[in-house]
Amino acid sequence: MINCMLISPTSSLKKGGQELVNEWKKDDSTVLWIDLNNVDRAQEHDILTQFGCHPLAILDAQRDRHPPKVELFDRYIFLLYRGFVAKEDNLTFEHVQISMFIGERILITCHPKSSIAINNLFNEDSEKYLKRSPIHLALKIFHSSCGNYLQQLFGFEANLEKIEDEFQISGNDKMMREITAYRSQLVKIKRTFNYHVTIGNTLNMYLEDDDTSLITSKEVHTVNDLRERLDRLMSLSQMYYDICGDLINGYMSVTSHQLNSTMRILTVITALFVPLTFLAGIYGMNFEYIPELKSPNGYFILLGVMTVISVGLIALFKRKRWL
Repeated sequence: MINCMLISPTSSLKKGGQELVNEWKKDDSTVLWIDLNNVDRAQEHDILTQFGCHPLAILDAQRDRHPPKVELFDRYIFLLYRGFVAKEDNLTFEHVQISMFIGERILITCHPKSSIAINNLFNEDSEKYLKRSPIHLALKIFHSSCGNYLQQLFGFEANLEKIEDEFQISGNDKMMREITAYRSQLVKIKRTFNYHVTIGNTLNMYLEDDDTSLITSKEVHTVNDLRERLDRLMSLSQMYYDICGDLINGYMSVTSHQLNSTMRILTVITALFVPLTFLAGIYGMNFEYIPELKSPNGYFILLGVMTVISVGLIALFKRKRWL
């Protein structure tokens, strides 16, 4: 689907299809946003080529998976990042690759699946962003995507706190598997956020070094706001990753302690029965000459000796706090 939004200083906002491209070409005072949503790759390639996008940038935009990046060309800033297809609870969501070609009077967004951030901003409320500049709208879209990530992390935080409380009371293998799955998901999220933080730093570098006229000093606050959100996402994901790691290590420590306690009890039981078994083995031998066998009270004496040994060992173990 090809959606276009055209802003002109002499007329109201227009939304439509490719027919708005001709209007944009005829009037140098207009600004255009073209959103290529799940467009055939050959058609997408032709459209991007028509607007003078670099072939290598087009190739990156059409790859199934490419690390997020920002790159500066003569006429465009090429920005590629990962947004949402759909959200679910507990960090189980699917990414969508979003590519942006940001020019002086045009913004082209490409994505193979529907994007929540773009769908939310493709309306009359975005007129003020696009009227200011295409780069401003692009940063707002990126900022909105980061907001979706942030909401997801906040939702996970409440669930993580609940898991922590339950884990302190009755941790089990099922909860351990759940936490391990969260930790694995957070590793992937951290990798994505790390790329995004690099994008924010690069945009700030473009701004400070004045490398291009496409991003001006008017966007200082927008870029800083975006960088703060990216840094926050990175720090939150790292914090939750560390919490999950602490819970796993805590569970392993508790399990190891419980195993040690069990082994200690078994060792004590073994230590009690070793001397008793030894005595029983001696007097159970079938030799003819065993003096104690002739004693009329030999059986009771042996039982008494065994009892004394058992009580003595139990007292010793309790004194050493093994029981």
